[in-house]
Amino acid sequence: MFGEIKPVKIRSYSENRKYGIAAKDVKELLKKACNLLLVPLSGARVCLYEDGTIVTEEFFPTLADNTELVLISKGQTWSGVVCDISQLLNTDRHADSLIEAAKGLLSDEKSSKRRKILTDLLQNLEDRSELESREEDEDWFQGVDSRFKTKSAYMKYNCESRIRGYLKELDDATKSIQKAKVRAEFLKTSHSLAEMLKIAKYNGCYFDRTEKQPDRLCTQEGWFTCQGSFDEKVCKSLHSINPYGSREGRIVFSTWNLDHRIEKKRTVIPALLEALQNHRSTDINLNYFYQLLFTRENLKLVHIVCHKKGAHNLQCDTKKIYNNATKDLKAKQKPKVKKRRMT
Repeated sequence: MFGEIKPVKIRSYSENRKYGIAAKDVKELLKKACNLLLVPLSGARVCLYEDGTIVTEEFFPTLADNTELVLISKGQTWSGVVCDISQLLNTDRHADSLIEAAKGLLSDEKSSKRRKILTDLLQNLEDRSELESREEDEDWFQGVDSRFKTKSAYMKYNCESRIRGYLKELDDATKSIQKAKVRAEFLKTSHSLAEMLKIAKYNGCYFDRTEKQPDRLCTQEGWFTCQGSFDEKVCKSLHSINPYGSREGRIVFSTWNLDHRIEKKRTVIPALLEALQNHRSTDINLNYFYQLLFTRENLKLVHIVCHKKGAHNLQCDTKKIYNNATKDLKAKQKPKVKKRRMT
């Protein structure tokens, strides 16, 4: 009923601590809350914590005892519990206490689902991505060869190793070539591509956060975002990971793939082999095949869930397989069809 004293729990916009207040109406509640939380009374309002609904004089009597409310000052808005989540994501002020609280909850938690949520939360809260050297973060380097002194150096090597593997697959294709002449031309092409890759330092910059923005695939802090499966423009699941943050993150990142949109084994290498059946290595557009095999022009970084292993059914561009001189020569050699004269 109107005029009846009602107890509520109230907190400020920026603090989590709640205070118990009793009031007979919104006017009295605002006066007490503003005085307690040191908020200017002019323009202040009270809203529901759970969804941000403004508490009016008419609404106030319908509230259950000890309803959680938020005091907002002029210009502030509260959209519910999501505001707390937003503040949590944008500040490190309470990180230490939050970590301890999460650990405490995890030790007593029986639900597998909630244990997984708490474990993932802890993994991200205990992020050590700002540390770079072996001396600063020894745990991150467990199992990593001692020659690597920084995280960036190891991540660069990790990327180089993957791309070197693509070069090895190209070399292995030589074994399937029967004709000696074709094999010789293929080896010349492979050697030229290897030299181009060597000059580019095996594109290890893709995983190195110390590289410049256009060259790396991550943020300056080391966050990688899944680029989505070969047939999608973006990752619909918004997968992301920071292998620089923890040893577990580094290990899990090894399951992410650099996926060839136009497939390496099914399409690119066979197209190169076919082109060399009747052409020399000097006729081949090396830049095109280099881009398809080793660069971001044809590679997408994808979470293992977004890595579709079925046939992509994408083909090489036949107009780009040969260099310009070869295409011009082909055009000249193409027989002209004589037009019949009308009599």
